[in-house]
Amino acid sequence: MSILAPTSPLSFMEPHIAWRAELGITAAIRQHSSVEIKQLYIEQPILIVVVRGEKRVRWAGGECRVLPGQAVAVAGGQTVDITNRVDTVDHGDYCAYWLVWDRSLLNEHAARHAEQALVRGAQFIGTLVPDLADAFTRARASLGDDSVPQEICRLRLQEVLVWLGLSGVRFNEREFSSMSTRVRTTLSRDIGRSWSAPDVARELATSEATLRRKLAQEATSFSDILLDTQMSHALRMLQSSMRPITEIALGCGFQTPSHFSARFRQRFGFTPSAIRVHQRDPEPAP
Repeated sequence: MSILAPTSPLSFMEPHIAWRAELGITAAIRQHSSVEIKQLYIEQPILIVVVRGEKRVRWAGGECRVLPGQAVAVAGGQTVDITNRVDTVDHGDYCAYWLVWDRSLLNEHAARHAEQALVRGAQFIGTLVPDLADAFTRARASLGDDSVPQEICRLRLQEVLVWLGLSGVRFNEREFSSMSTRVRTTLSRDIGRSWSAPDVARELATSEATLRRKLAQEATSFSDILLDTQMSHALRMLQSSMRPITEIALGCGFQTPSHFSARFRQRFGFTPSAIRVHQRDPEPAP
Protein backbone atom coordinates (compact mmCIF):
# COMPACT_ATOMS: atom_id res chain seq x y z
CA MET A 1 0.00 0.00 0.00
CA SER A 2 1.37 3.45 -0.88
CA ILE A 3 0.40 7.03 -0.12
CA LEU A 4 1.04 7.79 -3.81
CA ALA A 5 4.61 8.12 -4.94
CA PRO A 6 5.45 11.14 -7.09
CA THR A 7 6.46 8.73 -9.87
CA SER A 8 3.02 7.13 -9.96
CA PRO A 9 1.38 6.96 -13.39
CA LEU A 10 -1.66 8.60 -11.82
CA SER A 11 -0.94 12.18 -12.87
CA PHE A 12 -4.22 13.71 -11.73
CA MET A 13 -5.03 13.78 -8.04
CA GLU A 14 -8.62 14.84 -7.42
CA PRO A 15 -8.97 17.32 -4.53
CA HIS A 16 -11.39 16.11 -1.89
CA ILE A 17 -12.23 16.41 1.78
CA ALA A 18 -13.75 13.81 4.11
CA TRP A 19 -15.02 14.19 7.66
CA ARG A 20 -16.54 11.95 10.32
CA ALA A 21 -17.98 13.34 13.54
CA GLU A 22 -15.95 12.69 16.71
CA LEU A 23 -13.15 11.12 14.67
CA GLY A 24 -11.38 13.51 12.33
CA ILE A 25 -11.07 15.16 8.96
CA THR A 26 -8.77 14.59 6.00
CA ALA A 27 -8.20 16.16 2.61
CA ALA A 28 -6.28 15.82 -0.62
CA ILE A 29 -5.18 19.21 -1.91
CA ARG A 30 -3.88 20.28 -5.30
CA GLN A 31 -2.56 23.60 -6.61
CA HIS A 32 -1.37 24.53 -10.06
CA SER A 33 0.84 27.46 -9.04
CA SER A 34 3.34 28.14 -6.26
CA VAL A 35 1.96 30.32 -3.47
CA GLU A 36 3.17 31.73 -0.17
CA ILE A 37 0.59 31.90 2.60
CA LYS A 38 1.58 34.19 5.46
CA GLN A 39 0.28 34.04 9.02
CA LEU A 40 -2.05 31.09 8.46
CA TYR A 41 -3.76 30.14 11.70
CA ILE A 42 -3.57 26.41 12.52
CA GLU A 43 -6.56 25.71 14.72
CA GLN A 44 -5.95 22.00 15.37
CA PRO A 45 -2.85 19.77 15.24
CA ILE A 46 -2.31 18.48 11.71
CA LEU A 47 -0.18 15.94 9.89
CA ILE A 48 0.74 16.88 6.31
CA VAL A 49 2.26 14.49 3.75
CA VAL A 50 3.58 15.96 0.50
CA VAL A 51 2.92 13.96 -2.67
CA ARG A 52 4.26 16.30 -5.39
CA GLY A 53 6.09 19.59 -5.29
CA GLU A 54 7.48 20.85 -2.00
CA LYS A 55 6.28 22.63 1.14
CA ARG A 56 8.10 25.02 3.43
CA VAL A 57 6.75 25.67 6.91
CA ARG A 58 8.01 28.54 9.07
CA TRP A 59 6.95 28.94 12.68
CA ALA A 60 8.15 30.97 15.67
CA GLY A 61 10.87 28.43 16.51
CA GLY A 62 12.13 27.30 13.14
CA GLU A 63 11.59 26.29 9.53
CA CYS A 64 11.54 23.06 7.54
CA ARG A 65 11.37 21.93 3.92
CA VAL A 66 9.13 18.96 3.07
CA LEU A 67 9.70 17.01 -0.14
CA PRO A 68 7.53 14.33 -1.82
CA GLY A 69 7.02 11.31 0.41
CA GLN A 70 7.96 13.32 3.51
CA ALA A 71 5.75 14.64 6.30
CA VAL A 72 5.55 17.42 8.86
CA ALA A 73 3.52 17.58 12.08
CA VAL A 74 2.22 21.04 12.96
CA ALA A 75 0.87 21.92 16.40
CA GLY A 76 -2.46 23.70 16.77
CA GLY A 77 -3.17 27.11 18.24
CA GLN A 78 -0.52 29.03 16.29
CA THR A 79 0.10 30.97 13.09
CA VAL A 80 2.67 29.78 10.56
CA ASP A 81 3.96 30.84 7.15
CA ILE A 82 3.58 28.21 4.44
CA THR A 83 4.99 28.06 0.93
CA ASN A 84 3.69 25.42 -1.48
CA ARG A 85 5.84 25.05 -4.58
CA VAL A 86 4.69 23.13 -7.64
CA ASP A 87 6.60 20.28 -9.23
CA THR A 88 8.06 21.94 -12.32
CA VAL A 89 9.50 18.75 -13.82
CA ASP A 90 6.68 16.22 -14.26
CA HIS A 91 3.13 17.32 -13.42
CA GLY A 92 3.37 21.07 -12.79
CA ASP A 93 1.34 20.99 -9.58
CA TYR A 94 1.57 20.73 -5.81
CA CYS A 95 -0.28 17.85 -4.13
CA ALA A 96 -0.50 16.82 -0.50
CA TYR A 97 -2.65 14.97 2.01
CA TRP A 98 -3.45 16.14 5.50
CA LEU A 99 -5.09 14.56 8.52
CA VAL A 100 -6.63 16.11 11.64
CA TRP A 101 -7.85 14.15 14.66
CA ASP A 102 -10.81 14.91 16.89
CA ARG A 103 -9.55 16.30 20.19
CA SER A 104 -11.01 13.34 22.10
CA LEU A 105 -8.62 11.01 20.27
CA LEU A 106 -5.66 13.26 21.07
CA ASN A 107 -6.71 13.37 24.73
CA GLU A 108 -6.96 9.58 24.93
CA HIS A 109 -3.58 9.09 23.29
CA ALA A 110 -1.93 11.68 25.56
CA ALA A 111 -3.33 10.04 28.68
CA ARG A 112 -1.71 6.74 27.70
CA HIS A 113 1.56 8.20 26.42
CA ALA A 114 2.38 11.17 28.65
CA GLU A 115 6.09 10.29 28.43
CA GLN A 116 6.26 11.15 24.72
CA ALA A 117 7.69 14.53 23.71
CA LEU A 118 5.23 17.15 22.48
CA VAL A 119 5.42 18.86 19.11
CA ARG A 120 6.52 22.46 19.68
CA GLY A 121 5.54 24.61 16.74
CA ALA A 122 6.18 22.00 14.07
CA GLN A 123 8.29 18.90 13.66
CA PHE A 124 9.78 17.57 10.47
CA ILE A 125 9.19 13.82 10.24
CA GLY A 126 10.91 13.09 6.96
CA THR A 127 10.11 10.04 4.85
CA LEU A 128 7.39 7.98 6.49
CA VAL A 129 8.38 4.47 7.52
CA PRO A 130 6.27 1.89 5.61
CA ASP A 131 4.09 0.98 8.62
CA LEU A 132 3.25 4.63 9.34
CA ALA A 133 2.59 5.30 5.64
CA ASP A 134 0.21 2.34 5.46
CA ALA A 135 -1.57 3.36 8.68
CA PHE A 136 -1.96 6.91 7.34
CA THR A 137 -3.45 5.64 4.08
CA ARG A 138 -5.91 3.33 5.89
CA ALA A 139 -7.01 6.09 8.27
CA ARG A 140 -7.64 8.52 5.41
CA ALA A 141 -9.58 5.91 3.44
CA SER A 142 -11.80 5.03 6.40
CA LEU A 143 -12.72 8.67 7.00
CA GLY A 144 -14.08 8.81 3.46
CA ASP A 145 -15.84 5.44 3.50
CA ASP A 146 -19.11 5.26 5.44
CA SER A 147 -19.12 1.46 5.05
CA VAL A 148 -16.20 1.29 7.50
CA PRO A 149 -17.64 0.97 11.04
CA GLN A 150 -17.09 3.97 13.31
CA GLU A 151 -15.03 1.96 15.79
CA ILE A 152 -12.75 0.59 13.05
CA CYS A 153 -12.18 4.10 11.74
CA ARG A 154 -11.39 5.23 15.29
CA LEU A 155 -8.83 2.44 15.73
CA ARG A 156 -7.15 3.31 12.42
CA LEU A 157 -6.80 6.95 13.45
CA GLN A 158 -5.39 5.86 16.80
CA GLU A 159 -2.92 3.61 15.00
CA VAL A 160 -1.46 6.63 13.20
CA LEU A 161 -1.01 8.40 16.54
CA VAL A 162 0.81 5.35 17.93
CA TRP A 163 3.19 5.19 14.96
CA LEU A 164 3.80 8.93 15.23
CA GLY A 165 4.60 8.48 18.91
CA LEU A 166 7.14 5.80 18.06
CA SER A 167 8.67 8.33 15.66
CA GLY A 168 8.96 10.87 18.49
CA VAL A 169 5.84 12.90 17.70
CA ARG A 170 2.94 13.66 20.07
CA PHE A 171 0.51 16.50 19.59
CA ASN A 172 -0.48 18.86 22.37
CA GLU A 173 -3.91 17.79 23.54
CA ARG A 174 -4.70 20.82 25.72
CA GLU A 175 -7.61 23.09 24.96
CA PHE A 176 -6.63 26.53 23.71
CA SER A 177 -8.63 28.85 25.92
CA SER A 178 -7.78 32.29 24.54
CA MET A 179 -10.78 34.37 23.57
CA SER A 180 -9.60 34.66 19.97
CA THR A 181 -9.38 30.87 19.65
CA ARG A 182 -12.84 30.44 21.18
CA VAL A 183 -14.22 32.98 18.72
CA ARG A 184 -12.59 31.20 15.75
CA THR A 185 -14.01 27.87 16.88
CA THR A 186 -17.50 29.35 17.18
CA LEU A 187 -17.34 31.00 13.75
CA SER A 188 -16.05 27.82 12.12
CA ARG A 189 -19.12 25.86 13.18
CA ASP A 190 -21.22 27.87 10.69
CA ILE A 191 -18.88 29.87 8.50
CA GLY A 192 -21.60 30.98 6.09
CA ARG A 193 -23.68 32.67 8.77
CA SER A 194 -23.80 36.47 8.96
CA TRP A 195 -22.04 36.63 12.32
CA SER A 196 -21.99 39.71 14.52
CA ALA A 197 -20.08 40.34 17.74
CA PRO A 198 -23.31 40.12 19.83
CA ASP A 199 -24.10 36.75 18.18
CA VAL A 200 -20.73 35.30 19.16
CA ALA A 201 -20.89 36.81 22.65
CA ARG A 202 -24.21 35.02 23.23
CA GLU A 203 -22.72 31.74 21.98
CA LEU A 204 -19.84 32.13 24.43
CA ALA A 205 -22.11 33.18 27.32
CA THR A 206 -20.42 36.55 27.76
CA SER A 207 -21.19 40.19 27.04
CA GLU A 208 -20.18 41.95 23.86
CA ALA A 209 -18.14 44.43 25.90
CA THR A 210 -16.20 41.62 27.58
CA LEU A 211 -15.68 39.88 24.24
CA ARG A 212 -14.24 43.00 22.63
CA ARG A 213 -12.12 43.87 25.66
CA LYS A 214 -10.50 40.41 25.81
CA LEU A 215 -9.85 40.41 22.08
CA ALA A 216 -8.20 43.83 22.38
CA GLN A 217 -5.99 42.42 25.13
CA GLU A 218 -4.91 39.74 22.65
CA ALA A 219 -4.10 42.47 20.08
CA THR A 220 -6.92 41.55 17.71
CA SER A 221 -10.57 42.38 17.02
CA PHE A 222 -13.78 40.58 16.16
CA SER A 223 -13.79 41.88 12.58
CA ASP A 224 -10.19 40.76 12.02
CA ILE A 225 -10.88 37.25 13.32
CA LEU A 226 -14.11 36.95 11.33
CA LEU A 227 -12.40 37.88 8.06
CA ASP A 228 -9.37 35.68 8.70
CA THR A 229 -11.56 32.69 9.61
CA GLN A 230 -13.62 33.18 6.42
CA MET A 231 -10.46 33.46 4.31
CA SER A 232 -8.84 30.39 5.89
CA HIS A 233 -11.97 28.33 5.27
CA ALA A 234 -12.13 29.57 1.67
CA LEU A 235 -8.49 28.65 1.11
CA ARG A 236 -9.12 25.14 2.42
CA MET A 237 -12.13 24.71 0.11
CA LEU A 238 -10.22 26.02 -2.90
CA GLN A 239 -7.41 23.54 -2.26
CA SER A 240 -9.46 20.48 -1.34
CA SER A 241 -12.58 20.64 -3.50
CA MET A 242 -13.73 21.34 -7.04
CA ARG A 243 -16.58 23.60 -5.90
CA PRO A 244 -16.90 26.72 -8.08
CA ILE A 245 -15.29 29.86 -6.68
CA THR A 246 -18.64 31.63 -6.67
CA GLU A 247 -20.16 28.88 -4.52
CA ILE A 248 -17.25 29.03 -2.09
CA ALA A 249 -17.61 32.80 -1.81
CA LEU A 250 -21.29 32.56 -0.93
CA GLY A 251 -20.63 29.66 1.45
CA CYS A 252 -18.12 31.79 3.36
CA GLY A 253 -20.65 34.57 3.93
CA PHE A 254 -19.80 36.96 1.08
CA GLN A 255 -22.65 38.52 -0.85
CA THR A 256 -20.76 38.91 -4.13
CA PRO A 257 -17.88 36.98 -5.73
CA SER A 258 -16.10 40.24 -6.56
CA HIS A 259 -16.05 41.28 -2.89
CA PHE A 260 -14.76 37.83 -1.94
CA SER A 261 -12.02 37.95 -4.60
CA ALA A 262 -10.84 41.38 -3.49
CA ARG A 263 -10.72 40.37 0.17
CA PHE A 264 -8.99 37.08 -0.63
CA ARG A 265 -6.29 38.80 -2.66
CA GLN A 266 -5.84 41.41 0.05
CA ARG A 267 -5.38 38.68 2.68
CA PHE A 268 -3.16 36.22 0.79
CA GLY A 269 -1.60 38.23 -2.03
CA PHE A 270 -3.00 36.06 -4.83
CA THR A 271 -6.42 35.47 -6.39
CA PRO A 272 -8.68 32.51 -5.59
CA SER A 273 -8.23 31.14 -9.10
CA ALA A 274 -4.43 31.01 -8.66
CA ILE A 275 -4.65 27.67 -6.85
CA ARG A 276 -7.42 26.00 -8.83
CA VAL A 277 -6.83 23.08 -11.19
CA HIS A 278 -8.72 22.15 -14.38
CA GLN A 279 -11.37 24.70 -13.52
CA ARG A 280 -11.92 27.87 -15.45
CA ASP A 281 -14.15 29.98 -13.23
CA PRO A 282 -14.12 33.54 -14.52
CA GLU A 283 -12.28 35.69 -12.01
CA PRO A 284 -14.72 38.36 -10.77
CA ALA A 285 -13.53 41.92 -11.14
CA PRO A 286 -12.76 43.71 -7.85
